[in-house]
Amino acid sequence: MLIDEIARPDDVRRQNRRLVLATLRRHGLLSRTDIVAQTGLSPSTVSAITTALISEGIIAESRDGDVAANRRGRPQVALTLNPEIATVATVELALNLVHAVLFDYKGQLIAEEFRRVATLDAKSDDLINTICLMLDNLLDNRPPGAGRLTHISMGVQGVTDAASATMLWSPITPDSNIAFGEALSERYNVAVAVANDCNMIAEALRWIDPEYYAEDFAAILLSHGIGMGLYLKGKPFLGAHSSAAEFGHMLHVPNGALCRCGRHGCIEAYASDYAILRRTSGESEKAQPAQDVNAAAFDKVADSARAGDGAERAAFRKAGQAIGSGLRSLFSLIDPVPVALVGPGAGVFDLIEDELREVVSGPSGWGAAQELSIRCYPDEHPLILQGCMMTSLLHLDTQVFAPGDAGDTPLKRAV
Repeated sequence: MLIDEIARPDDVRRQNRRLVLATLRRHGLLSRTDIVAQTGLSPSTVSAITTALISEGIIAESRDGDVAANRRGRPQVALTLNPEIATVATVELALNLVHAVLFDYKGQLIAEEFRRVATLDAKSDDLINTICLMLDNLLDNRPPGAGRLTHISMGVQGVTDAASATMLWSPITPDSNIAFGEALSERYNVAVAVANDCNMIAEALRWIDPEYYAEDFAAILLSHGIGMGLYLKGKPFLGAHSSAAEFGHMLHVPNGALCRCGRHGCIEAYASDYAILRRTSGESEKAQPAQDVNAAAFDKVADSARAGDGAERAAFRKAGQAIGSGLRSLFSLIDPVPVALVGPGAGVFDLIEDELREVVSGPSGWGAAQELSIRCYPDEHPLILQGCMMTSLLHLDTQVFAPGDAGDTPLKRAV
């Protein structure tokens, strides 16, 4: 066996510790016996890890009552994560919206603020200042006992760099290469992660249903823009230099409809809400895309499509064909994977499903043997929020609260 294939004791210890924390995070209250059953670790290993975590203040014995009270013998003490040891902040930046939230270490919401911002006219300094004002307000008004800020995660509607620090480009703001990570880290003295919102959706789905969203799956956002978060072999797919997986900007029709990105023929130019409204209004497909779409107007078009055949239904058929075409191309590279459709487009899945499946699995696609598994989530915002939250909390579990040298406690090393 090669030397680098041998697991070092410190690595095993860190891995086991992360496993215990992840198990408590997923289940909330567990006894040591339950942790043994959930993790497969030995009782002595679990006892040693939990004793250390209690001494460091990362977990605590719950005062809410014993777990498994119906078991025979001595009642088992419940263990839980200590919510007061840390606070994390999440920020969602979307078209004309900034949403900032504080969570405790258990993932419980502490406080939040929504703010409508004219992002299409906002410069980088405007956006950074707005986010800082919102975070300052939330932090200044934290309830007593809340932990200090230890990490910030941002989910942005745009392309981010592979280092998770900069928004390289976004259709929602005129500026590019906005270094949100650097600016926020300098102001708050904590680590900051900046990710594409679709990647955060995929992270949330993997946490919500780890059995279904396991090794390989795609989360596709169908909204004013079209994006994708992709997991392959249990890891998020990223490009060499950017967040990549720009599903909405894959070519669907050469020299076709005009997309918000300025190119022609993208999937988004046929499948987004602005594309559907552009087609039903009788505008040329080369007309400049609408900067924003009224949700009520989109719902009205969907209702008309359901009511009878016509231009509205034809527009949704075109959308389904475009999405199906993109999935067929994707599956040519990675084989079919489970798909989650997220956002307003998931709410009209009944209008696009037949064409989507026909393109992917029909005679010209993968065939009936390759049945495509699709689940729909019409509201993307809670998933973006949860993905950001988990990114921050898992960072604490693996970086800030990882075991260090003797005498180097997590609280001393917290960012």
